[in-house]
Amino acid sequence: MNNSKQRQEKLTPEQKWEQATLANNFIFYKVMRHHPDACQYLIEMLLHLKIEKMEIHSEEVMDIDHDSKGIRLDVYVKDTNKMYDIELQTTDTKELPERARYYQDVMDLSSLNKGDFYKDLKDSYVIFLCLEDIFNKGLPVYTFENICRENLETRLNDRTQKCFFIANICAKMIEDEEIRSFFEFLISNKANSKYTKDLNEYVIDAKHNTQWRVQFMTWVRQQAYTFENGRIDEVQKLALEIKTETQEV
Repeated sequence: MNNSKQRQEKLTPEQKWEQATLANNFIFYKVMRHHPDACQYLIEMLLHLKIEKMEIHSEEVMDIDHDSKGIRLDVYVKDTNKMYDIELQTTDTKELPERARYYQDVMDLSSLNKGDFYKDLKDSYVIFLCLEDIFNKGLPVYTFENICRENLETRLNDRTQKCFFIANICAKMIEDEEIRSFFEFLISNKANSKYTKDLNEYVIDAKHNTQWRVQFMTWVRQQAYTFENGRIDEVQKLALEIKTETQEV
């Protein structure tokens, strides 16, 4: 664990709130959901496309059925013929590719109504904004589509993409000045363009919102509670395994 993460863990919820920037999941979620124009601009800028009619999904959790694992998408956006999920990822949890796969599947299932044809599926994009290079290849962007292994020119054309933007590398290597400026703001909180200056104002406004501050405190404490319980469960599981092995010997 690096020093910055260790320092973050030692902060109180109040200190975390005071220091939170757009690179904080909670702040990112609030800013993007409550400023759809900024969200639309970000998607269009990153993917080099135009959104015809934007609709930010009103639900935070998507459940397919009672027996399935529900998911909370950071920012879920629908267009006329496309849908997008934007996820801010501050750490490498070692399962982001699997999460991207699952998120895309759930988005497909939620958008296809009974009686619809498979051709009615929307183009689907899962976008991860990563603060770490999870692939360790030094690229600013990793874009994945399904292609034929036997003939790399043959694409499946299932109209799905998974895009991983590596913030610190994008801030240095991306030629597009607007994109580079956004990632500079994400990692350093320095606003050098009109868009990032607008984002900075939105972040300041968010942190002046008393209700969101209370929600943030609750969110942070719940995270700590879940983490602590997880550690206790792991210790108990390990103790049980040791006890079982001892009895077998």
